[in-house]
Amino acid sequence: MEISAEQVKKLREKTGVGLMDCKEALKHANGDMEKAIEYLREKGLARLQKRSGRTASEGVIASYIHTGGKVGVMVEVNCETDFVANTKEFQEFAKDIAMQITASNPLYVRREDVPEEVKAKEKELYRRQALDAGKPEKIVDKIAEGKMEKFYQEVCLLEQAFIKNPDITVKGLLEELVIKLGENIVIRRFVRFQLGETVEA
Repeated sequence: MEISAEQVKKLREKTGVGLMDCKEALKHANGDMEKAIEYLREKGLARLQKRSGRTASEGVIASYIHTGGKVGVMVEVNCETDFVANTKEFQEFAKDIAMQITASNPLYVRREDVPEEVKAKEKELYRRQALDAGKPEKIVDKIAEGKMEKFYQEVCLLEQAFIKNPDITVKGLLEELVIKLGENIVIRRFVRFQLGETVEA
């Protein structure tokens, strides 16, 4: 099937992927735009696995102060080269992540960062709630696991719905950027200040 330059251009605009990759994807999908996007995503995620081990020591520290100056955030986002760190897409992503943290108040970057004792405490709480509600013992663990997933979606930045587009998670947004820019990108750490918060000794 002959793929037109217009089709390639349209797919490039939608995905930000290189022209040759767009042409290959359209050929693979017989001109079907949605299938071509899915193909690029799968191919990109395969590359993503390879990139995840590469060192990301460049990047930016982005900040966001909410209107009124009551909440402020600083976040470190890393990539592999200063070239990517200076791109508009990377800078905007870092700023969006600072806004996300301001609005959604995560406690951790990823679920692996949640201390084991916190996980155990939460799970036991959900088990007790299920038992107190009269749920059968055999399904209590399954209920607790389901509630743990919701817990991670609330407290882990990467698992939260993105505030500008709740149809994707922050992790999904990060993966799209990795595919587009071709580098390992890591949200390293963040700090969130809220005026009047109690400081623990």
